Amino acid sequence: MNEIHAHLASCAVEVVRVTRGISPEQLAGPSGCTGWTVRELANHVVLYTGHGLEHRALRTRLPDELVMRDFTAEADWPERYDAQLDRALAAWAKPEAWNGDIDLGGGSALPAGEIAAMLVAELALHGWDLARATGQDFTLPEDTGAYLLDVVERYAETYRAYEGFAAATPVGADAPAFTRALATSGRTP
Repeated sequence: MNEIHAHLASCAVEVVRVTRGISPEQLAGPSGCTGWTVRELANHVVLYTGHGLEHRALRTRLPDELVMRDFTAEADWPERYDAQLDRALAAWAKPEAWNGDIDLGGGSALPAGEIAAMLVAELALHGWDLARATGQDFTLPEDTGAYLLDVVERYAETYRAYEGFAAATPVGADAPAFTRALATSGRTP
């Protein structure tokens, strides 16, 4: 296993714990992500960090059926998400998943390791969003927080250009790396 895979796995464990703690009543509430309910954010997380993570490793396209699906309409959606994350992590555990570039569509591609790094950020940041919106904690090992901070700092301006991140929020330079990553991504930890 490589370092990025270990960080994906750490984030996955925490996101699954959070999704299992979301009640059906909380799904209609605000997510903290502008314009999205908890349901919409949870569906985004399941699609892109569960199914998308696996499809990126396999270099296959997400089926339209998955893109249109309301995963949270199924009572056991957290358990299904957990199983899907296991499949996705297993796909990334294969050495060939890390070779070459991954097509992003529209003629652009990035090295597989960079795609995986962005998915670490997707898991961690949106996992924290879901936790915060539903009154839960979200914690990561310090080394994963430090890795996340590096990824967020590398891609912050790109994400801001596409309105994926808001302007950075103030936080002390001595704050833990995960807190600084959240602030750099425009969140208020």
